[in-house]
Amino acid sequence: MIGSGSPFRTASGFVSDFTLEPMRQWTGTLEVQTRGRGFHPLTDALQAPVRDSDITNGLLHLFLRHTSASLTVTENADPDVLKDLETIISRLGPDGDPEYLHRLEGPDDMAAHVRSVLTQTELTLPVRNGRLALGTWQGVFLWEHRHRAHARQLEITLLGD
Repeated sequence: MIGSGSPFRTASGFVSDFTLEPMRQWTGTLEVQTRGRGFHPLTDALQAPVRDSDITNGLLHLFLRHTSASLTVTENADPDVLKDLETIISRLGPDGDPEYLHRLEGPDDMAAHVRSVLTQTELTLPVRNGRLALGTWQGVFLWEHRHRAHARQLEITLLGD
């Protein structure tokens, strides 16, 4: 171990308890069965790898291996937030837009690709004291953009001590 381990304030005002210890890594895959378009909560499912990894403090990185779904952190208390987000994204990436050239997989396919690039397919989340360090009203969601159900794979990497 290198460093003092005692809290100190950096020149830019951050409080740090600088120590260097060997970092551990944990990797795995989570398969999520979606029910079709909409939000699928992941927060509880992501706590299991954090527990299994025995990493107390660090980062959890998620990568969604698909181009027609996305990941998001948003409010988990009021379901109207999720409905409103779906309303807004459907205006930005409407199904069956006659301007779309890519139509091979149905009217929702290109719209799903548009929605995916407007959102995100990877997230990095802090882990503190052996738990995801989310805000009080925050939840992690897989956002399915296709109408039919899919099996979605998430690559999970945890780094920390």
